[in-house]
Amino acid sequence: MSQQYLKWIQRGASVEVADAVVADPSLITWRDVQGVSALMWAIYSGQTLIRDYLLFQLAQAGGSLDVFEASAVGEAELLEEGLKRSPAHANALSGDGWTPLHLAAAFGTPETVQVLLANGASVATVSKNAQKNQPLHAALALGRNAETVRLLLEAGADPNATQTGGYTALFSAAGANRTDLVELLTAHGADPSIRNDFGQSPAELARERGYSELADRLSIVTAATKPS
Repeated sequence: MSQQYLKWIQRGASVEVADAVVADPSLITWRDVQGVSALMWAIYSGQTLIRDYLLFQLAQAGGSLDVFEASAVGEAELLEEGLKRSPAHANALSGDGWTPLHLAAAFGTPETVQVLLANGASVATVSKNAQKNQPLHAALALGRNAETVRLLLEAGADPNATQTGGYTALFSAAGANRTDLVELLTAHGADPSIRNDFGQSPAELARERGYSELADRLSIVTAATKPS
């Protein structure tokens, strides 16, 4: 059942998930072999209906969210209460290698990011998984919330840190055609001349995806930052 249940969550098969939970309420708190919960899998899969269903069922059953779940669903008050009891959890690692700050930056809200930063969460921790990225990368790859990005940068996140493949946060902003995030990153020292492991610059990535206006803007910034 466990693998079938996970497949239903990933596919967004809400009827099947609900029927399975009715038949076996323990599935509300089911976790995979890495300890990743059904709720987190719904979040990872972008299945908001199933996420909300599991949150409701968990509340009805009197369950609670762990630090990773609270960070990802944007439960700032609950997160703050939990960190008061266990401050070290601000820099804990999930079973699949993420810190709460990675998850808050990718899926949560600026409020959860702020709570974590105020409680000592590190902006420089590299995830222990294939992505090998920092919270700023997670923010740019998924959440793309300008306020979250600003909070991370002002807390000292390195805009030129690279993740797997040699990608900086600027690549994600350029690849998503987010001029506002490109400007925010470059204002905090992001270097548009850095190339990824494939020899590509952020401007070239933007142009490849058809974002010619942003590509031109990045090319101008790159030329302006080159030493004379």
